[in-house]
Amino acid sequence: MAQKADPNFKVVSDNRKARYNYEIGETFEAGLELTGTEVKSLRTGKATIAESYAHVDRKGEAWLVNATIPEYMAGNRFNHEPKRLRKLLLKHRELVKLSQAVEREGMSIVPLRLYFNARGRAKIQIALGRGKKLHDKREVEKKRDWNREKSRLMRDKG
Repeated sequence: MAQKADPNFKVVSDNRKARYNYEIGETFEAGLELTGTEVKSLRTGKATIAESYAHVDRKGEAWLVNATIPEYMAGNRFNHEPKRLRKLLLKHRELVKLSQAVEREGMSIVPLRLYFNARGRAKIQIALGRGKKLHDKREVEKKRDWNREKSRLMRDKG
C-alpha cells in the first residue's frame, strides 16, 4: 500500500459511523474548553465521540454532549468527570449558522474527528448532517460492494 502523507495533526478519536448515518454538509473546526486532566487523558488517545452530538443553547453557546474522555489515572483528586458537557469554541457567525440550520432545516450537529492540531491545541471537527434513511444506507452499501467486486475483476483480469 502507498504510504499516507504525514498530517499536521494527531487524531485522537474518529467518528466513522457519522458518515454512514448522516449526509455530511458543511464542516467546522472548533476548539474545546478542557481541564488539565482532560488534555492529558486525550494525549493518551482513549477518547470516544461515536455516540456524541453537539447543540447550541438559547444563550448562543455550543456544547458537546455525551463525549467520553476517560479519567486520567495520575490525576488523583483533581480528576474530571468522563461524560461532562464541554463547551465548543466557535466564532459568532459560525454559531448563528449552526443554530439556524438546526432550527430551520432540521439538521444535526455531528462530531467527526477529535484531534490535536499542529500547535498542540485540542480541536474537534463538527459538521452539519442530515440523517440518512434506511434505503439510502442500503444504496451506499450496494455501491461499495460493486466497486470492491469491480476492482477484484479488473485485478484478476489483468
